[in-house]
Amino acid sequence: MLFSKYQMGQYDLKNRIVMPPMTRSRAAKGEIATPLMAKYYSQRASAGLIISEGTQISKQGQGYAWTPGIFNTEQIAGWKLVTESVHQNGGLIFAQLWHVGRISHVTLQENGAQPVAPSAILADGVKVFLDGSGNGPGAGAGEMVQHSMPRELTVSEIKKIIQEYAQAAKNAIAAGFDGIELHGANGYLIEQFIDSETNLRTDEYGGSIANRLRFLEEVVTAVANAIGPEKVGVRQAPLTTLMGARDATPEITYIEAAKILNKIGIAYIHIAEADWDNAPMMPIAFKQAYRDAFNHTLIYTGKYTVERAEAALSAGWADLISFGRPFIANPDLPYRLKNGLPLNEPYRKFFFGGGAKGYTDYPTWIADNPKS
Repeated sequence: MLFSKYQMGQYDLKNRIVMPPMTRSRAAKGEIATPLMAKYYSQRASAGLIISEGTQISKQGQGYAWTPGIFNTEQIAGWKLVTESVHQNGGLIFAQLWHVGRISHVTLQENGAQPVAPSAILADGVKVFLDGSGNGPGAGAGEMVQHSMPRELTVSEIKKIIQEYAQAAKNAIAAGFDGIELHGANGYLIEQFIDSETNLRTDEYGGSIANRLRFLEEVVTAVANAIGPEKVGVRQAPLTTLMGARDATPEITYIEAAKILNKIGIAYIHIAEADWDNAPMMPIAFKQAYRDAFNHTLIYTGKYTVERAEAALSAGWADLISFGRPFIANPDLPYRLKNGLPLNEPYRKFFFGGGAKGYTDYPTWIADNPKS
């Protein structure tokens, strides 16, 4: 099933393999996508669906050095290079829209402002990636530092951010993306509103599950109204605790979220099941509850093998499977998986920042073994 075609609403996917969003910190000054990034994504166009790296909806939404934005004309133009290259190579690509919330640093914010969050809570020990040289991603001088203390958002600021998401979605379509994914996982802004331990508000955006899901619902509604719900996906990470995000009752909270997303009618939910070694895997009952609550496409990611992917697809609680780090080192990953071929190992040193090395220079099987 993994290598079969799949119909996701209006989209014809050539297989059920997804390249998920992965921050690589290769954007140029001004947070602009580059020709090198276009080459990177187009090399991987054999995926059924590519989801871009996290792309900030505003300067305030940036949390790491050299990550791309999509909030001005120069950034839209940069992303056009990427989408045109992917489409020329037969690929389908969504933009992941990102606001990091509290996971940022004053040096990344306009005029050294504090990062913002639902509540003024520091995630102790959570670090962000900064440019230690000031010379851009190729300089290779990034450093990890503790994120800055955030301040609590006002309601009027929340409303403004919701509109920035909607505008970013319009910008993504203008840049040639086939759709967008809202980053609602991994401890960033949307998840900070959802999870009980990062949202201590007492107004309409905090307290009850319904209130903590209000920001998600309003963002998704605004984006769906802007570009159409069939072009919208949402990423969630119900059980992961990245960036200090935890919810007291994830099985209840996230199924309620799935019901909201089902009512709005978005294209898919992308579930990050496990993002690091020894992470808790979601119980089958939880996955089945997602399937019962959501009538559209469900994507799962988290250390999947071909065998685990086939089992998930056959069981019916997954429709598409993402392969993250294997795609970094294997631009031809679908071909390798289908033919049972060995995989290149990624160079961890070049995950974040740098140039072509460890980014666009991984060999493909056919180029490396032309007679195979």
